Amino acid sequence: MSDVDRDPPEDRAPRTLATGNEDTSKGIFAWFCNNPVAANMLMLLVVLVGFFSLKGAKQEVFPEVRLDIVIVTLTYPGASPDEVEQGVTLPAEEAIREVDGIKRITSQSGEGGALLVIELLLDANTDEVRSRIQAAIDRVSTFPERAEKPQVFELTNRFQVISLVVYGDQPQKTLKEVAERAREDLLADPRITNVALAGVRQREISIEIPQETLRRYRLTLDQVAGIVRMGSIDLPAGRIKTDAGEVLIRTTERKDDKAELEDVTVVAQPDGTRVALGDIAKIVDGFAETDETAYYDGKPAVMINVFRVGDQKPLEVAAAVKEYAAKVKGDLPPGVEAATWLDTSELYAGRMNLLRENALQGLILVIIVIGLFLEIRLAFWVTLGIPVSFLGSAIFLGPAGVSINMLSLFAFILALGSVVDDAINIGEAVSRYKAEGKSTKDAAILGVREVAVPVTFAIGTIMLAYVPMLFMPGIPGKFFYQIPVVVLGVLFISLMESLFILPAHLAHSKESKGRALRWIDRQQGKLARGLEWLIARTYVPFIKRATRFRYVTFCSALAVLILALGLFAGGRVKRSFMPEIESDFVEFEARLPYGTSVQRSEELEHAMVVALEEVIAAHGGRDRNVRGIFSMVGVPDQQDLFSEGGAHLVRVFLYMTPIDQRTIRAADLARMWREKLEDYPGVDKVKLQWQTGPDAGAALDVQLSHPELDVLQAAARDLAERLKQFKGVKDIDDGFTEGKPQLDLTLAPQARAAGITALDLASTLRAAFFGAEAMRMQKGRDEVRVYVRLPEDERRSEHALDALIVRTPGLPGMGSSEMPLGAVAQIERGKSYTAITRVDGRRAVDVTADVDEAVGNPGDIMKELRDKVLPALVLDYPQLTWTVGGEQKEQDEIMGKLMRGFGMAIGAIYVLLCIVFRSYFQPLAVLIAIPFGIVGAMLGHMIMGYSFNLMSWMGVVALAGVAINDSLVYVDAINRRRAQGVSARRAAIDAGSIRARPIILTAVTSFIGLAPMILETEMQARFLIPMTISLGFGIIVSTMVTLVVVPCFYLILSDIADGFRWWRRKSSRVLGRL
Repeated sequence: MSDVDRDPPEDRAPRTLATGNEDTSKGIFAWFCNNPVAANMLMLLVVLVGFFSLKGAKQEVFPEVRLDIVIVTLTYPGASPDEVEQGVTLPAEEAIREVDGIKRITSQSGEGGALLVIELLLDANTDEVRSRIQAAIDRVSTFPERAEKPQVFELTNRFQVISLVVYGDQPQKTLKEVAERAREDLLADPRITNVALAGVRQREISIEIPQETLRRYRLTLDQVAGIVRMGSIDLPAGRIKTDAGEVLIRTTERKDDKAELEDVTVVAQPDGTRVALGDIAKIVDGFAETDETAYYDGKPAVMINVFRVGDQKPLEVAAAVKEYAAKVKGDLPPGVEAATWLDTSELYAGRMNLLRENALQGLILVIIVIGLFLEIRLAFWVTLGIPVSFLGSAIFLGPAGVSINMLSLFAFILALGSVVDDAINIGEAVSRYKAEGKSTKDAAILGVREVAVPVTFAIGTIMLAYVPMLFMPGIPGKFFYQIPVVVLGVLFISLMESLFILPAHLAHSKESKGRALRWIDRQQGKLARGLEWLIARTYVPFIKRATRFRYVTFCSALAVLILALGLFAGGRVKRSFMPEIESDFVEFEARLPYGTSVQRSEELEHAMVVALEEVIAAHGGRDRNVRGIFSMVGVPDQQDLFSEGGAHLVRVFLYMTPIDQRTIRAADLARMWREKLEDYPGVDKVKLQWQTGPDAGAALDVQLSHPELDVLQAAARDLAERLKQFKGVKDIDDGFTEGKPQLDLTLAPQARAAGITALDLASTLRAAFFGAEAMRMQKGRDEVRVYVRLPEDERRSEHALDALIVRTPGLPGMGSSEMPLGAVAQIERGKSYTAITRVDGRRAVDVTADVDEAVGNPGDIMKELRDKVLPALVLDYPQLTWTVGGEQKEQDEIMGKLMRGFGMAIGAIYVLLCIVFRSYFQPLAVLIAIPFGIVGAMLGHMIMGYSFNLMSWMGVVALAGVAINDSLVYVDAINRRRAQGVSARRAAIDAGSIRARPIILTAVTSFIGLAPMILETEMQARFLIPMTISLGFGIIVSTMVTLVVVPCFYLILSDIADGFRWWRRKSSRVLGRL
């Protein structure tokens, strides 16, 4: 046995480590210790500035971020999807393609218009790019004549706070008038600035003239529309400058209501008689002919959505709406009622209270742990650093654009454990010097001087580990940006407080006075000595044996590491992308075939509500579980940019009571609700949503692209069939929906001979069935359009098309005549597209599916698709291309960026450690704690029953800095002992004896600070718990590794270095002899 492996002599390890500078009168630490007023004023300044910064910070549920998306809406009334694509989408795409700063252009052409979603590059200036897109669109001169002016705007993430529902068995006009009045009243409240109506059709005036009447007066619908337009005008004509002053001149013939429109002269006779519009037409002041209806608890309804804007507080906005709802109930018309709906301020208050309670519990537990093992005065000054650090970090919130929200509050909880690590190390070092007989001031100076470097670099490594989160891509990255900003601010202030303010307080700390304080000191001293006795009698003998058989110890630890990573790779640890969080809001969307009558959709809506009521009745009843049921027919999903309305779409929403009050879980209710409607005839697609939190899209999403739409459709259906072969895959959607029947008309030869043009035919058809637009007027906040068209009973059947009369323009020398449509046009029957999607100029479709993760794993299925299925599909369909979208795409982008940032952070930490230790190999002994910390994170997820998801990985990234905190301090202590001339093994054992207590304390306080959040049972906390599990359990395992494996690995590296030195000496001797 070599000397290095023999047990060191049993001399007692020193309590302190020499700093090489025993002069306590010089240096910045000595200056602060000798000037406590400066330290106190610095602390006071930090606290006051932080307090007022915190008080003025914006409050919200989730941070409001810029989405880097520009929207272009192109309206082409009455046009089919194919006409929209050719007429407005293609010219707009070509114009926009020339603009710099664009990442991707996605368009969808549907009936009556198109929507272009333009995603910008991360470094692009959104305002500048939007202006250039607007200019490019304005330069397009080939848009069809009847297409409306394109609208260009930046997409913003407005946060809805609460809604007010006006409902009752009243006509929709009455309900809309009540809703309009409510909107005006709400906007008059200074606490509210953004209100919008939903579930109601747009106001419209329809002038309906029978075809026989038109023939009698030899008029066309377009002519009547022109007459109305010219007879309704409000136009300034200038001014007259008289001696008395200026007089304005104005023509005021604006027709604003039904009575005024009825008086418009349509035909004037030479004898002075006239035919007014009211004589030949029925004028209906009503709503647009769309199939949009809404119901609340079975009665017609209109919803008023209220949003938070700027610095408005959700609780104040919600309070204003509730106050109005209570006040207005007595003033509503008979049969009309009002109720609040989906109050997200409750979610905000609940989550904020949850986080505050966890933070407070963690803080109390940390204080208790510190107080148990550190003397009462030291414990007080150490814990004082927590509020100082938290308040001080608020200074950085405003400049960094961070608000008080769910994520920033959670970040304070994450920092709670680490915020006292530096203070504990410094305070414990001061305590050791004081125990050696140093004066209070000298102990404070020498203590902080001893650990200042390792503590600074330890906190620096934690800060480096959080840096990758600052640069996460996409929208999730903008949300999670809040966490590292808060943690970095807390750690920076904590480090400054520990280095300069804490030593000054400890230097002037007085002995305890009074019987009670002395009794507490004695009891705490017993606990502290008990911990030291435990370390001396258990840990020190164990570390002697472990370092003696260091290769066995290290190889055993390495085997455990490999086994754990193997279990993770083999799927033993459940994995997902985002955590599932139960909501109080359940949405069931069902789609019937396109072209379905609104009567059939309303029957489906009734069946969906009845099925829901049956599920609720069987599981506790309505009073315990329901706050309201709202349903809509024909109204698109406002959260989905490409969602289209129509009679085929039925959506039912359930607003449940709080989770701790209801008797059925939202997930179980959604499953049983769906089962009751599985056999409902004719339903094409269904979608159930019962979760809250970020939605990355479908579990499986493959975007296919091909120049030919027919080939694209065949490939999509082929892929959908192949997806059915995978276990657990459900809700497969090939992206294509059977469109409505379509009649395509072309001019007949005899029509051309009669002088009828394609424009004449198109105008006649459009005016008859869609309507000829006469004018637009502004009534309050509504833009009201006036259309001239045939009566409804003359455009409800295909027979009405055959009966349509087309007027010929007439040949030179001859008057106009009439021809039936059958003689004017040739009619072909076909199918229209429901919508045409294009991505970067190519037609595309998304094939999507969800996965039952109890049966299959989305990642494994996607790997199989990438490796085998999709390459085979490309061979079957030449020119076909594919990309991954949805959840997998988001996961690849975010996890790829996060892991690259993680790797760079580890590299930066390694460089930092090389500088600290002046060695290339010793940092490896510190970094060895990281993989074992990851094993701890995995173990924690298995114990707590959580899946390993994105939040878990973010916890692992943060863990990288925390895990090496203690090992850095340990290795620094080994080096200091070796510098005093002892052997490597003796130094490792002594360092363990000296550093075990602060290492254990920092680990315990870190875990205890996170424990309330880890053990939280509220469903609303499930989004954040995985990150705390990774940190908490990772810290525990990495601490055990620090105390056992790190010294062994350090000695192994030392053995390797000694071997190299021996080999170099041997080589030098051999070469010298030669």
